[in-house]
Amino acid sequence: MSQKVEMTLDVNEKPKLGQWALLSFQHVFAMFGATILVPILTGFPISVALFASGLGTIIYSVITKFKVPVYLGSSFAYISAVVIAVEAMGGSVDASQTGLMLIGLIYVVVAIVIKFIGKEWIDKLLPPVIIGPMIAVIGLGLAANAVGNAGFVEGGAWQSMTVAILTFMITALISTKAKGFFKIIPFLCGIIIGYVIACFLGIVDFSQVTAVLESGQFFALPQFILPFKLGNFQTYNLYFGPETFAILPVALVTIAEHIGDHTVLGKICGRNFLKDPGLDKTLMGDGIATAVSAFMGGPANTTYGENTGVIGMTKVASVYVTVGAACIAMLLSCCTIVAAFIQTIPNAVLGGMSILLYGVIASNGLRVLIDNNVDFTKQRNLIIASAMLVIGLGGALLPLGRFVTLSGTALSATIGIVLNLVLPKD
Repeated sequence: MSQKVEMTLDVNEKPKLGQWALLSFQHVFAMFGATILVPILTGFPISVALFASGLGTIIYSVITKFKVPVYLGSSFAYISAVVIAVEAMGGSVDASQTGLMLIGLIYVVVAIVIKFIGKEWIDKLLPPVIIGPMIAVIGLGLAANAVGNAGFVEGGAWQSMTVAILTFMITALISTKAKGFFKIIPFLCGIIIGYVIACFLGIVDFSQVTAVLESGQFFALPQFILPFKLGNFQTYNLYFGPETFAILPVALVTIAEHIGDHTVLGKICGRNFLKDPGLDKTLMGDGIATAVSAFMGGPANTTYGENTGVIGMTKVASVYVTVGAACIAMLLSCCTIVAAFIQTIPNAVLGGMSILLYGVIASNGLRVLIDNNVDFTKQRNLIIASAMLVIGLGGALLPLGRFVTLSGTALSATIGIVLNLVLPKD
């Protein structure tokens, strides 16, 4: 399933010391907006989410033997379940954090099962005719977010659209025309230049930076929420009631997304990460990272498409870079002034950049179909791909109870797998 791909820096290659920080910062900028949005929507401390994403990435990298250049950020899949659990507990996070820790343990159990039953079933369950559309759905499913952030919507401000277009064009030109080191940091360059343009057009809000400057508190430990008393940190109690267990079925959705995200990254890097280091190890890393994050009062962790897109555009797959980004994220969680500055980056800048990032992911789905010579003159292949694309991109929802709904990539992949099993092959 994997083919050799020429990378500027392969997974196990270390960048030059002078380039390392810039390459890692590029990943930080890519993940920052989405990672802090989850705690904003759920009411949890942003500093803990940042710290947990960095620590989770390091935990994942250790467990996968530093073979997969994954960055773990805050998962959106659990937002509804967490909010409902908190409301049901009268504002207490007892059920939500206990539930997320159990989610991590479910990942570990599934990983152990996979280790014993083997990995050969993966290629049979996920042939190219399913993998290709699934990757396309992952990228195109995020397209609306990119377009919305860029301001290309009804009533969108011309300043936002201008900034998004220029950020997109600058990033694209640097990626295609630049020489040397600049060619592998197009997103960092695009963000910086787009930010300067946004400042000139007056769409940068410095209120958060002003608030930090007025407080005079430039460094502080993350606002951990722990299941025991430690200093002045907030606390919660482990709780094993119905509100806790209602969160657990969401793991079905995120495990499906986990497989899809690693398949995308494997295609970009020309490797099969589901076989080496193996799905058992990637699930184990993801699960333990989520459990540790929840233990500290943070959200569930998940692999980030934004960072996969950066790897796809720059051809820099070095795990040293993603681990470097993790270390920077942990430092930022304690450095309030720098984190405040990063939060001032307008959505228009991120939107212009995301159009490229998400498009790269979707295009790799088409590459899977082309490279594996999937024959669309066969009705069987045509039906599978068509159903997956329409279901995955059409906003289809399949409720599986009050807390769990299959949608997007998870539902699309489920439909593709079922059709692949039931449709005759001759």
